[in-house]
Amino acid sequence: MSKHEIYAKRSLGQHFLLDTNLTDKIARIANVKGSTVIEIGPGPGGLTRSLLMNGAKKVIAIEKDPRCLAALLELQSFYSESLIIVEADAMNIDLSQISSKPFNIVANLPYNISTPLLIGWLQKIKSISQMTLTFQKEVADRLVASPSTKAYGRLSVITQWLCNVNIQFNIDSLAFVPPPKVVSSVVTLLPRNKPSAPADWLKLEKVTYAAFNQRRKMLRSSLKKFNLDLPSLGINPTLRAENLTIEQFCQLARSIRD
Repeated sequence: MSKHEIYAKRSLGQHFLLDTNLTDKIARIANVKGSTVIEIGPGPGGLTRSLLMNGAKKVIAIEKDPRCLAALLELQSFYSESLIIVEADAMNIDLSQISSKPFNIVANLPYNISTPLLIGWLQKIKSISQMTLTFQKEVADRLVASPSTKAYGRLSVITQWLCNVNIQFNIDSLAFVPPPKVVSSVVTLLPRNKPSAPADWLKLEKVTYAAFNQRRKMLRSSLKKFNLDLPSLGINPTLRAENLTIEQFCQLARSIRD
């Protein structure tokens, strides 16, 4: 990093993970051997190196920070056949257009854009074989949360609807350069062969947004605009959003008229 004068920028949400024991562990969990991997925000290339050394067939590294490109190009000189560097903003790129499918996504995500990135990838889930992502622990807890818990919300419903989600391990803040103020968690998301229950994406988004945007209100109030007959659906209208299962939210989504 000092050779290329790379330092973490707060504006980019950068916290570099350089401990090879941890980056190798992530690469093994990500099942990268023989696969095409898209890495988001590789920075100076610590995780990139582990992905390549653990047998990734190809790594497409997407980096928007021009300061990191020199370090990545140096790494590319050793892996000219298997490392492709793309200078781009991950928020503005369609991953399905830059790689054959299915591909594997691995990333130490900037905390400030982790949720919108994940939602965007979930919308393209058929292109993805696995995601192995490092989140702020608070976000990771929301991804795996169960109904009737404080962390359960829209992100829990939509993510678990499409994927089997597991927190693999936590990473202490001191493992990063510079250390963030929070603990991080490595999460694996394995796309289901089909969603856990039938539902239209847009309608599920609408009903979960309405329900959780007013999560302290009873469903008869938060979902009033949809004119749903909740009792006929077997749903108690005095429940709150956090009390419903993913299957019940899908049932609500299927009941919304166009």
